[in-house]
Amino acid sequence: MAKIKITKVRSDIKRPKTQKLTLESLGLRRINQSVIHENTPSILGMVNKVKHLVSVEEAK
Repeated sequence: MAKIKITKVRSDIKRPKTQKLTLESLGLRRINQSVIHENTPSILGMVNKVKHLVSVEEAK
């Protein structure tokens, strides 16, 4: 299955609690931290919820 690289690019200060929890469940805690996940519908749904705080690219 394809993999995606998710990088946190903006702070989660003054964001709703659900967005903070979504970032934490993706494994993102610090700005510029990156994680690699499988390209599944559940992961894509979480990314879509916080798309204004992260950048997504295809992992190699």
